[in-house]
Amino acid sequence: MTGTPLRVGLIGYGLAGSVFHAPLIAATEGLVLDTVVTSNPERQEQARAGFPDVRVAGTPDELFARSGDLDLIVIASPNRTHVPLARTALEAGLAVVVDKPVAGTAAEARELAGLAEKRGLFLSVFQNRRWDNDFLTLRGLLAEGALGDVWRFESRFERWRPRPKGGWRESGDPAEIGGLLYDLGSHVVDQALVLFGPVTQVYAESVVRRAGAETDDDTFLALTHANGVRSHLYASATTAQLGPRFRVLGSKAGYVKYGLDPQEAALRDGGRPGPGWGTEPEELWGHVGAGESPLTGGGDPVPTLPGDYPAYYAAVAKALADGGPNPVTAAEAAAALDVLEAARRSARDGMAVQL
Repeated sequence: MTGTPLRVGLIGYGLAGSVFHAPLIAATEGLVLDTVVTSNPERQEQARAGFPDVRVAGTPDELFARSGDLDLIVIASPNRTHVPLARTALEAGLAVVVDKPVAGTAAEARELAGLAEKRGLFLSVFQNRRWDNDFLTLRGLLAEGALGDVWRFESRFERWRPRPKGGWRESGDPAEIGGLLYDLGSHVVDQALVLFGPVTQVYAESVVRRAGAETDDDTFLALTHANGVRSHLYASATTAQLGPRFRVLGSKAGYVKYGLDPQEAALRDGGRPGPGWGTEPEELWGHVGAGESPLTGGGDPVPTLPGDYPAYYAAVAKALADGGPNPVTAAEAAAALDVLEAARRSARDGMAVQL
């Protein structure tokens, strides 16, 4: 990509901003990390240490005061701020990327999508798990027809965190949009929709299990897709023994894959995209087969494709520079929020919800 790099303002420098967005933006040809917004002095110093040329602002207002100097705003601040900050950025005439979930409701997501369309502006949602190594591998297997007709898709995003960590993600205040349903649930639902399309029915169980926890920390969703596939999705912080990340059962074979994509761990440890990025050792490859568990020798190992989080921002840069496709639209995010809202109603009322 040629020409002057697009100048990016990043709002928020907690986990999402410092681990995911800043390193990926900085590694993307055609983008330059211009400004980081955080009021936390330690995070300000962390940003300067990691990116010596970056400007630091204490508030979003300071950033928007220089909106004419920027081309793209990335919103990685707490969930409750996503909609107002995205609206302000769009009204300032700026392209916008918002971390998931883009909003607390599908209606708010569609409102933002409408505002962006009205102003002719780019609006995208950061759903990095579409570029997980196992997800890319599974998409390839489905495209090849290796499993036959898929009957059931099981996806688990499980952790063992028996004590709450606190913070807004675990707050019981509905305004914070916390809890695992909207956090990890945003990932597993988005992946199910990408793979198998629209959902007609949602059943969910959402529980608060840990002492002192204020919001859901153990959630299960059963989705019925319009094409007949059933998705069983798990998001939990209370899983003492982790299940497979994916178990996909079809008319010809199944695919079972354990372990998380390595990119988040690499970014947390200070790694940056380069040669060998997103790869994993052969012993972690998933297996395709029928009739026996891979844990007892069943199935054949399938090489896991490299994970590719950098592909998201490369697509953003291309969309802004050359009119390429939006990697994740707000309309797609709204469809996922339809499912999450239905799941919340289902868990509350103890019954399936039709969409």
